[in-house]
Amino acid sequence: MPVNPEETTRIEALGAQPQGRASDYLSLARFDHVTKHVFILPGLILACALSEPDPAALVINIPVGLLSAVAIASANYVINEWLDRERDAAHPTKSQRRAVVVEMQPRIVYGEYLLLAAIGLLLASVVGKLFFATSLLFLLSGILYNVEPIRAKDKPYLDVLTECLNNPIRFLLGWAIVDQVTLPPVSVLAAYWMAGAFLMAAKRLGEYRDIAANAGVAVLKKYRRSFEYYTEESLTVSCFVYAMMTAFLLGVFLVKYRVEYILVFPFISGLFAVYLWLATRPGSVVQRPERLFHSRRLDVMLTLTVVVFLFASFVNVPMLDFMAASFLVPISSLQ
Repeated sequence: MPVNPEETTRIEALGAQPQGRASDYLSLARFDHVTKHVFILPGLILACALSEPDPAALVINIPVGLLSAVAIASANYVINEWLDRERDAAHPTKSQRRAVVVEMQPRIVYGEYLLLAAIGLLLASVVGKLFFATSLLFLLSGILYNVEPIRAKDKPYLDVLTECLNNPIRFLLGWAIVDQVTLPPVSVLAAYWMAGAFLMAAKRLGEYRDIAANAGVAVLKKYRRSFEYYTEESLTVSCFVYAMMTAFLLGVFLVKYRVEYILVFPFISGLFAVYLWLATRPGSVVQRPERLFHSRRLDVMLTLTVVVFLFASFVNVPMLDFMAASFLVPISSLQ
């Protein structure tokens, strides 16, 4: 039987790889991405603002819940990096990931995935039923995004909408740490989802601009199938659509639940503006979310947003209630 030269070269290259060490397997879990769990905090804060939490329960639930979220996210990262290793080899920087450059044993990788998932779910069961159910959804989202036959990451737009499910899931995890009985408003979950879609679309825009300019569009398409359908223009437009949807859904939430949150809106808008600006920069940090906090502008805007959000959550501003009552005149009174 004739042998394919390309296949022979690939096998020889694989054989030349060094054997993976314990540190290489641990790197798959991406513990340095722990900063992403900051998205849990708004759900936790809002639940505290809209309910009366038990302080004694929070002392246990907050650290246990955060550790559970980290373990399940790391399980998702393990399966992501392992299944993406062949395509990551075409990426200018991801080609240096350990799953690409060293030889790893599949049984160890899948064992690591199962161990992290089991730890995450075990800890989640300590917090409560809603937190456990949300954690299962968190784990399932990683499978839908990475694993065949669905593998949503290869499909345009669906890749963004599936990956950013992590945002409302993290919000719900934060909420469930405080409140196991009720659910957060659908409007704020949907807004969080669309905000996540904006972040992911901006990330892809940054990748498109950077890789297409330096390595060419062909390399970009080899790295990720969904880029076969994207253009710089379509990604930019999608960013604006997701931002507009976020603004609309946030408006619904603001009007219905707490008028003080209108103070946060200008800062959220500024946060979006800074993020989109970063996405257009060469070598943008939005391509590597674990490095986002290396941007001073983003750090300042995020800090201001969090401070104002905390203020609006726990401080009543009577003037805003008066203004809302003045502007939101019932239609019947105008007839």
